[in-house]
Amino acid sequence: MSDEWKAPMNEGRDERSSWKLLEKTLQAGIQEQRRARRWGIFFKLLTFIYLFGALMVFSPAWQFGKDKAARESHTAVINVRGMIADEESASADNIVGALRAAFEDTNTKGIVLRINSPGGSPVQSGYVYDEIRRLRGEYPAIKVYAVITDLGASGAYYIASAADEIYADKSSLVGSIGVTAATFGFVEVMQKLGVERRVYTSGEHKAFLDPFQPQKPEETEFWREVLATTHRQFIDSVKRGRGDRLQVAEHPELFSGLVWSGEQALELGLIDGLGSTAHVAREVIGEPELVDFTVKESPIDRFTKKLGAGVAERLALLVGLQGSALR
Repeated sequence: MSDEWKAPMNEGRDERSSWKLLEKTLQAGIQEQRRARRWGIFFKLLTFIYLFGALMVFSPAWQFGKDKAARESHTAVINVRGMIADEESASADNIVGALRAAFEDTNTKGIVLRINSPGGSPVQSGYVYDEIRRLRGEYPAIKVYAVITDLGASGAYYIASAADEIYADKSSLVGSIGVTAATFGFVEVMQKLGVERRVYTSGEHKAFLDPFQPQKPEETEFWREVLATTHRQFIDSVKRGRGDRLQVAEHPELFSGLVWSGEQALELGLIDGLGSTAHVAREVIGEPELVDFTVKESPIDRFTKKLGAGVAERLALLVGLQGSALR
């Protein structure tokens, strides 16, 4: 075949190869666009699910189940769980807010304070105690029952003693009517390390709780008097709440800070009976339907607290920088 015929044939072959390459490029681009569109739809759907979930969590409609149940006769339940302190789930504001809502609900037949707490702030506990007694006077037809699960000690028992009756399990730990204020002493350690502590105050005793300075006898005695005053207030409140049910004459150690099992507490008059929340609702109140009135913290509040203020407050309490505690 002559060169004149070969040239047009080669040109035709090159042209077909170029079209095939162009076709493959276009197909690859179309496939890439489809892939990008599918990922875009996926991420949009994921964002929608996230926003919908957040809306459901933070929306008042999340409480629909409780509102529906609260329209019928029920026993109101309020949890007192963990440390009783400001900014905690068992803060006075949270407990009192729940109590008021439960008392104001016309379908509440009785109220159960379900307690599992080692105690905490005497101020927070006293605030709840006073409010329980006030609300009982305002709503005499609604009785308040404290039910101790694992632990109802110190400030938690302070609160329980304001109820009409107290119940616990036979193995629950009950009592610990006392006051504590703990700290550390680092004076000798600093001396060995050759570290000098410099504190500047405008009052003679302003830094008397400083763990890096030696204790002074007069300041130690003063602090004991402060704790004794708080202890006396605690004892007076328990006596006012429990009355003649306490076996104080036979057991003067009741107010020594000791803790007893539920079975022992019944004999001492610290509680009125053995039973669970369901038992009290069913057998004592006569309304087995339970509705939880406990104030719920939002996930953001819980997350923030774990990262920040909660850790700082617990550390301050541990080293004695937040005063006394009912524990």
